[in-house]
Amino acid sequence: MNNQLPFAGLRVLELASVLAGPQVGQFFAELGAEVLKVESPAGDVTRTWKTAAETATPSTALEASVSAYFAASNWGKQSLVLGLTTADGQAVLQHLAAQADIVLASYKPGDAEKLQADYATLAAQNPRLIYGHLTGYGPDNARAGYDAVLQAEAGFYYLNAEGPGRPPQKMPVAMVDLLAAHQLKEGLLTALYQRERTGRGASVHVSLLDSALSALANMAATYLVTGHDPLPMGSSHPSIVPYGTVYRAANGRHLVLAVGSDGQFRKLCAALGQPNWATDARFQTNPARVTHRAELEALLSQAIAALNGDELLAELARLAVPAGAVHTVGEALEQPLGQAMLLPAAGAMRAGLRTVAFRSDAWAVAAQLSAPPALGQGGTAGFASAAGATPETNAPLISVPPAG
Repeated sequence: MNNQLPFAGLRVLELASVLAGPQVGQFFAELGAEVLKVESPAGDVTRTWKTAAETATPSTALEASVSAYFAASNWGKQSLVLGLTTADGQAVLQHLAAQADIVLASYKPGDAEKLQADYATLAAQNPRLIYGHLTGYGPDNARAGYDAVLQAEAGFYYLNAEGPGRPPQKMPVAMVDLLAAHQLKEGLLTALYQRERTGRGASVHVSLLDSALSALANMAATYLVTGHDPLPMGSSHPSIVPYGTVYRAANGRHLVLAVGSDGQFRKLCAALGQPNWATDARFQTNPARVTHRAELEALLSQAIAALNGDELLAELARLAVPAGAVHTVGEALEQPLGQAMLLPAAGAMRAGLRTVAFRSDAWAVAAQLSAPPALGQGGTAGFASAAGATPETNAPLISVPPAG
């Protein structure tokens, strides 16, 4: 295994804020890149997005300018404060962009040009520059993009309702932002590959709307193939039964099944002590189970309610029937297999969450990242790798006040 991380020496200048762009920045940081986060004097707005529990936390426990939301996407970075509405701030930005490999931006269409932070301006001095730009609705639509609104407009609220006629509801995480982050990573990696062959950079654009629509997958295909809107079904699956429904066992354990084949269904029936269900014409095949969904779900709910959920899950695991318990976030992260996705505590911060979920024998996994930076922490006049030195924590920063 090569102990050097794949993007060691790569310089990423992050002009993006909130979630999608910063997720991409942390992705590159976890893989060895040097990531410099440029913030306005007010800082990334997510620094102020604190839960009630955080507000009640003693000020010594966390940096005042680091919220849990900010910490979700900003490990391994330095922070530099720049007022980009001034000529001095724009000059510093262009100096930094001349040293960068990648710039991440999330401006509304037209705003980057006003700040001299657009691709054409920055690439004029650095033709190898790769510029990743996130917008809400595309480069020709100045409307700002917000995850909750995009979830509603792209069909996610509708599909996430408990059933037909039930109130639409949002996914609990900013799913559209995360989908856009993945799309931008793919675009930037494609541009890096192309640059290896041509020596030239590129501009990569990703919109939140396109990212959301691309992820509708079988739901979009259902509409496109049949001409009919798929109906919201809560946790249930439109074309597989039993799949996704939540059951409550006798000991209070909530569990789900993901039975995708007739063979798995026969094993499930055996585990439940109901082998006759597997030969019942209503349930013998998956199409039949979909047709008779209500009858089967009622029988399953009754049978599982009489059993110990943990014992049933153990038996299903032994029989290789896909099933699992419903976990809280804390329970999910505390699982033995979940521990590998945690970043070790650093500074005043407890553990963080990795954004990189793939592994390879060809390179190591980042053992440690610096904690999400306080506003302006670690910023210097240039990238450390370009200057041949590593910035000290709390090193002097360039702070250019906004105009006016």
